Amino acid sequence: MNFETLIVEDRGPVRIVSINRPKALNALNAQVVGELTELVEETAISDTVRALVLTGAGEKAFVAGADIKAMSDMNPGDALAFAGKGHALGEELGAIGIPVIAAVGGFALGGGCELALACDFIYASTKAKFGQPEVKLGVIPGFGGTQRMLRRIGAARALELCMTGEMIKADEALRIGLVNKVVEPDALLDTAVATANTIASMGPLAIAKVKEVIHEGANKALDDANLQEQTAFAALFASADQKEGMAAFMEKRDANFKGE
Repeated sequence: MNFETLIVEDRGPVRIVSINRPKALNALNAQVVGELTELVEETAISDTVRALVLTGAGEKAFVAGADIKAMSDMNPGDALAFAGKGHALGEELGAIGIPVIAAVGGFALGGGCELALACDFIYASTKAKFGQPEVKLGVIPGFGGTQRMLRRIGAARALELCMTGEMIKADEALRIGLVNKVVEPDALLDTAVATANTIASMGPLAIAKVKEVIHEGANKALDDANLQEQTAFAALFASADQKEGMAAFMEKRDANFKGE
């Protein structure tokens, strides 16, 4: 895979993707969004990658936002198309059947915060800062920020962040449930990769189903969501992975999952 704005590194079953526009604080433009979408689509059909870690190059930013200069001359049609690309990327991240972990060091503002929210969960360094400052520019989040923030931290806090444009530090993001874990900057990537490796060692069909039923169940009535879980649970008993996992447990050995 050859990308101009991304650095891709595979460490065993974990793929690390760094957005690489450090001079622009890794700001999202159409090219970055397009390359990220292509990367996720290619990863989705990989037989070897079982977890994805998304981060930003340099020490200052995960993604400082969307490229304001590129957006400043957009008309409503242009803005609708650009937002559509951002939403499509978020949908790809949600649909891929492996965990996606955002490793956020530095600024995750605007589109950067939205990109992190589109990941399954977020690890942050102590220097990370989050915010949705779009109202300061006379617009609102356009890549899913209002809706994913709502679902992540609840309506009242989502309204406060999106209406004030306030930037919050990592410890506050942890307190309100925006991020899962906060670590020192030099431990951030290793911590995210370690968790990715842990998940990658589990049954991949089961991991894909966990992601599916949680994401889809969040938008269903409880009875319907519980039925989806029950059906997915039962379906996995037709897999070789289920047989291997339970045999390994009884034989007191590590399982050798093949995703079958």
